[in-house]
Formats: sequence, C-alpha cells, structure tokens
Amino acid sequence: MPYVCTAAFGLLAATLAHEGRLDRGTQVAKYVPELAGTAFGEAQVDHLLHMGTRMSYAGRPYDKALEAQRYFAVLAPRLRPYGYSGPATIREHLATARPTGEPGVEFRYENGNVEALAEVLRRVTGTTTSALLSELIWSRIGAEEDAYYLLDADGTEAAAGGFSATARDLARLGEAIRCGGAIGGRQILPEAVASTIVSGAQDGFAHRVRFPGAPASAPATLSYHDLWWIPNDPYGSFMASGIHGQRLFVSPGLDLVIVHYASQIVSPAVPPVPLIQAFHAIGTHLQG
Repeated sequence: MPYVCTAAFGLLAATLAHEGRLDRGTQVAKYVPELAGTAFGEAQVDHLLHMGTRMSYAGRPYDKALEAQRYFAVLAPRLRPYGYSGPATIREHLATARPTGEPGVEFRYENGNVEALAEVLRRVTGTTTSALLSELIWSRIGAEEDAYYLLDADGTEAAAGGFSATARDLARLGEAIRCGGAIGGRQILPEAVASTIVSGAQDGFAHRVRFPGAPASAPATLSYHDLWWIPNDPYGSFMASGIHGQRLFVSPGLDLVIVHYASQIVSPAVPPVPLIQAFHAIGTHLQG
C-alpha cells in the first residue's frame, strides 16, 4: 500500500508535533545530521510533510518514473538493473539527493520525502517505525491482524511503500479519524490532529495540485496537507491514494469511510476524479 502507509506518517508526525516532541519548522539535518547538505537535510520537517523539496539523485536529471524504479531497486535486489552499483539501503539513497531549488515553493511527489520524515521520527522517538506505529495507532484501533513493513538491507522499514494491512483494520483507522480520533468514546489520537487534516490545508502550509490530465491552465483544485489528499468537497473529505489502486477515503460530512483495494498498472498517486465522484455517490445514497 504505497500511499496509504505514507498518510499514516502524517498522523504520526502531527501527533508528535502536537505533543511537543517534534518541531515542524526545524531543519531536518538538526534531527538527522547525516542528511546535512542533501535536499532533505536542508528542508524543514514541514516541507517533507507537503512534498515541498526539489532534488536530483546521484547527479541524474530528475525523472519521476526512473526515480520510482531506483527507489524500489534499493529495497528489492531482484529489481536492480544489470550492473547496478547504486545505494543498497534507504539511508544511502537519501544521501545522494542534492537540492535543485528552494524547498517549500513547489509540489513534487517524491518518495524520499517520506523516507526522510521516517528517519526524523525514528531519531525523535528513539524507536523503530513499526514500534512507533504500533504504539501510537495500531495497538489502539482494535486491529484484528498485525501489519507488516518491507525492510531494506539494514533492517530499516520502508516508509513510502511495502506496507501490508487488512482492509478491515485500515477501515478502523479511517473510522477513528472520522470520529475526531476516538473509538468507542476512547481518544486514541489527539482530536486536534484528526480534526485539522482538512482545516490545516486551509489555514496552514499546504500545496494546491491539479488533477491528472488537467491542462496547465486549469486551476489547482486539490490540496495536499500532512501527506493527505484533500479534494476540497463540501463534506470535509480527505484521502490516501496509492499508485497501485489502494485508497482510504474519509468523509466526516457524509459519515463515510471507504477502503478501496485494487491492482492496477502504476498510475499517479493523485486520486482520480471519477473515483472521488463514485465515493460521493455512495455516501449521498447511503444518507438517503
């Protein structure tokens, strides 16, 4: 679930910031000194949360499709091209990123932002990604099954992909967020974190994004905030959307949570318009 697990990092980071354990405005290199001089190290935590970095890896001109292949080649040796001599771990991969523009100016979806953020959270908490997710979220939502992370050669969990969980457990997470971070009257996430996923996009730092296929002259109608997509509909909805067809759609105004699992050719992580329209139709129908 490449993008659904990414949105969970938005929740973890926002929770730690709410607790005062993480400063969104701090330069990443202050948390992870090894990233000093890289595109991620020179950015602020908030820039990572909003895909606001500009970089090239290992001196290559940036190409999104190629960098996605290179990212998964780091994680899976069988996906490496013949003669591959590049990074063998996530940390090595991040270290090759050099800035090509000021952070926070422009949106560009890039897996490295999530991986750098995961490293920040590990340094802040002194624990692994899986232990942190288990402590703050998974153990609190009443999950029926364990969730799993893909590991790199160092045993570090991948943050931007390779996460596995059942649809029912993901729906539990979505329902908790829809209900302001509470399950059965028990607060499992700070209400301020759950309720500001959408309002934070309106009041704070966020990026506006066009739908796929829209002409360059079309207005940017989506928002992107704390690793969540905001369709800016009348219902206060937000969603996680993965490149292989995995989605978590949460709509407080429609009293609706939808988990959508699919298997499709790689597509943009931006949620497609027809799918959002279908989710709206389901919600309005159920409301009568």
